[in-house]
Order: sequence, then structure tokens, then C-alpha cells
Amino acid sequence: MRRPAVASHAPKVVAALERAQWIPQLLVRLFVGYFFFETGWAKAQNLDAMTERFVGWGIPLPGVSVMLSVYTELIGGALLALGLGTRLAAIPLLVNMLVAIFTVNIRTVTGIDEFVELDTPLYALFFLWLLCSGPGPASLDHLLGKRWRGGDYRREP
Repeated sequence: MRRPAVASHAPKVVAALERAQWIPQLLVRLFVGYFFFETGWAKAQNLDAMTERFVGWGIPLPGVSVMLSVYTELIGGALLALGLGTRLAAIPLLVNMLVAIFTVNIRTVTGIDEFVELDTPLYALFFLWLLCSGPGPASLDHLLGKRWRGGDYRREP
């Protein structure tokens, strides 16, 4: 019995999609990295106003917390966009988003519908994905890994 035409092309389509995995990794890194670099830069220009917001939200040690949050976004965003230390940079960015979710966002949410409409959990998922998937081959991590190890950055030592 002959397979339907669509089913006969499925393995080729899946193989092409697997070869193209680097594209979403690159685009997410560039988009989210630039976004967080830009917002971190803007917040760094107005630390006093950010500290006042943290005080209003009841965040402990607002001065220290603002500095950690702002420079996590600024430096972490730049590193993500470059694809340099991607997995390492994703960790504090993910923690930053989790803190924002559980100290600020959750207070105003009355149900799952409102929660999934928030930006912060989506960014947390991006950081989790980058932590797990890595930066992809279009990154400084990949290029440096090849140079230092003589091969692919994912290769075991």
C-alpha cells in the first residue's frame, strides 16, 4: 500500500526543521537579549525612580535589589545578544523574572487567564529554554568553544 503524498515528505521536512534549529535560537537571543539590554540601560539611567518603585512593591533591600535587577538585565541582555556565556547569563535573568513574578506580578493576578497574559512568565520561559538549549551555532559561545576545544562547544571534555 502506498503512503499518502504528505506522509512521504514528512521525514525530509522534519530533517530540514532540525537543521534550522539555529534560526530560532539566534532570533530569540537577539530579540530578548537586545530588549533586556535596552531596558536595563534605561533603568540604569534612573536608579532613583527604580528604587522608589521597588520600595512601593515592598521588595526587601530596594537599593541593592534594584542594582542587582538592573545590571542583570543590562549585562545579561548584552551577553545573550552576543551569544557569550549564554547559559550562564540565562540563570540570573531567569531568577530575575521569577522574583518579578512572585513579588510583583502575582499580586495583581486573579486567575490563570491573567497570568498567561503577563510578559514576565514568557521571558522566564525564554531564559529557561536558552539555559537548556544553549545559544546555538550562530554565537560567540559556539565559535570560542570550537577554538578552545578544537570542536563543537557541546562536546564532552
